[in-house]
Amino acid sequence: MEQQLSNNTFSFNLQIARFDVHPQAIYPVFIIGALIYLIAVFCNVTILALIVTQKSLHKPMFYIMFSLPLADLMAITCALPRVLLDIVTQTNTVYYPTCVLQGFLLHLSGTSVLFILAAMSFDRYIAICKPLRYNSIMSPYTVGAVIALVWGLDIALIVVLFALQARLPKCKTIIFNVYCSNNTLLMLSCGGDLTVNNVYGLAITGFVQGVSVTFQLFFYLQILKACVFHRQSDARSKAINTCLAQIITFVLFEIITAFTTLSYRFQNIPPTAQKICGMLIFTILPVFNPIIYGMKTRDIRNSFIIVLKKQKVAFK
Repeated sequence: MEQQLSNNTFSFNLQIARFDVHPQAIYPVFIIGALIYLIAVFCNVTILALIVTQKSLHKPMFYIMFSLPLADLMAITCALPRVLLDIVTQTNTVYYPTCVLQGFLLHLSGTSVLFILAAMSFDRYIAICKPLRYNSIMSPYTVGAVIALVWGLDIALIVVLFALQARLPKCKTIIFNVYCSNNTLLMLSCGGDLTVNNVYGLAITGFVQGVSVTFQLFFYLQILKACVFHRQSDARSKAINTCLAQIITFVLFEIITAFTTLSYRFQNIPPTAQKICGMLIFTILPVFNPIIYGMKTRDIRNSFIIVLKKQKVAFK
């Protein structure tokens, strides 16, 4: 029986969708999912620890990059453990405030990735195209302002998104996905005009994508142009090594996002497949992003090797 939820009452138990897993496959699925989560946590925490502890990484580029593993950890921690717990316990209830918090943090992490990549492309543009002015332009004040702008704008956009959703009366109890999001929370509404919500949702999606794509396209084209006209081959090599990780991460993000979006647009795709696609963006990227940066960013790779050598010596 559906319960009523007033604007100031939050003791509301929702029924959330779950994966239909065969009883014999429950624990294998749980173990695989737990391993994916542990790998993601280990890799991202390693990147964070290296940036904090290694003086060679105390540079503007890595101060900005610090936000990326934070966003990845936020995404996978908000999404995966809850799904795995539901699979093992065979329960599918979620408390309304918890659902709102999960949706808010998942949207926050997804949007922040695009802003962070745009900020990182700006840093690479200054480093490669204006190397003599890099230290003066990318001062601690500038770096702090860039990071504050990334997270400040991100939080402001998502707060408004969820404030518009929260104003609507709720009378339904079913979340039609394995995780909570703005769209699934909107489906709990039993009245009210959704036009503003839909327009704003589309507007911020277009704005975030437009800002990220425009900034990265402009800065990377400038970098490419500088490399083409630069006579020194080491400058070209430096550009490729420092920018490739960002480009791969951005392309991977866009491919997975597009794949997930399309999976919900076709009715002939099984619900389980749609749920798996919906989880990809919160599980694949947090695993692969730190690996990509560890392999393609020379400073991180060298710092990691130095730490390993020190640990090896310490245990001898």
